[in-house]
Amino acid sequence: MTDLRAAPLRGCFCCGQSNQSFAAPSRRSFMLGAGALALTTAVGGGRAEAQTADAKPFRIDVHHHLSPPTYVTASNDSGFGDPLMKNWTIEKSLADMDKAGIATAMLSVTTPAVNFTKGDTARRLCRESNEYAARLVADYPGRFGNFAMLPLTDAEGSLRELAHALDTLKADGIALMTSYGDKWLGDAVFLPVMEELNRRKALVYTHPTAANCCVNLAPTQPPVMIEFGTDTTRTIADIVFSGNARRFPDIRWIFSHAGGTMPFLIERFVRHPLLVPKAKDTVPDGTLAELKRFFYDTAQTSNHAAMSALASLIPPSQIVFGTDFPYRTGSDHVKGLREAGVFTDEQITSIERGNALKLLPRLAS
Repeated sequence: MTDLRAAPLRGCFCCGQSNQSFAAPSRRSFMLGAGALALTTAVGGGRAEAQTADAKPFRIDVHHHLSPPTYVTASNDSGFGDPLMKNWTIEKSLADMDKAGIATAMLSVTTPAVNFTKGDTARRLCRESNEYAARLVADYPGRFGNFAMLPLTDAEGSLRELAHALDTLKADGIALMTSYGDKWLGDAVFLPVMEELNRRKALVYTHPTAANCCVNLAPTQPPVMIEFGTDTTRTIADIVFSGNARRFPDIRWIFSHAGGTMPFLIERFVRHPLLVPKAKDTVPDGTLAELKRFFYDTAQTSNHAAMSALASLIPPSQIVFGTDFPYRTGSDHVKGLREAGVFTDEQITSIERGNALKLLPRLAS
């Protein structure tokens, strides 16, 4: 069996039903205030704060949310969303980026994306949101990139929007939710879109959400606390064990939040094809070989426990910097990565910029 310690360690929002009224206001409040302070203390509170601003910003944030005006209007009309999402402004993004030395932030709409609607409404909202993001990229040269939204359950609409986003708007990649109702990204219903993404060698960023099955499971646990990490893990497994990771090797995947709970469940991932013979064909080189081809961001996981687990499986070259703004700050993550004590200074520099440049070479200039 593969030695999982081989890598060295160094210095539902889904369906628009009433259950969204619980999930949306709680979307991020759990992460703020005393909770964030407690986490900072737990992962290195007594250590000197790292300098978060540089003479010249250089970091690339692959997990940075925007709220297009039409999206905020839709959230108000449909009864979901939290104050941080609704009160986002471009000025707030730029201020946080400047404070943390972030040169470029890749913009994406947060959960539930268009999971709360469908049909022409979803198509129109994707188009308007993607065009708004493209204007920001043009208006602030070098400061922003765009991961465009798709109405993924609508294959025809998704293929049209994908072409418009990549060919006309020159988006840097595509943003997908980890699940859509009761379907994850390995589902056969999404194959036409996956085929096109693979043909284009597209960069695909994923963001967690709460699937239909898993909203309001326990009143003490809003979905952001447990379900988001679980949904990320489930969609990684679905992509791998559906065979899509091998079938579409040219899709460049970024998974949020250090891959969710995947690092902690790695033994089950590795043993799955040993226990289920039909799964062997999906990972002929072993499960770890597939997992190591993906990229994983640091958003909400820039602490010793999470980064140690991820780095024990995934090479630092596959880890990229993410902040989850406006729900956390860039400075939180700059400080957290250094206090985690997992990576060398050289590796941190690669995580904060170099690794993203491999995916987004246009940002080198």
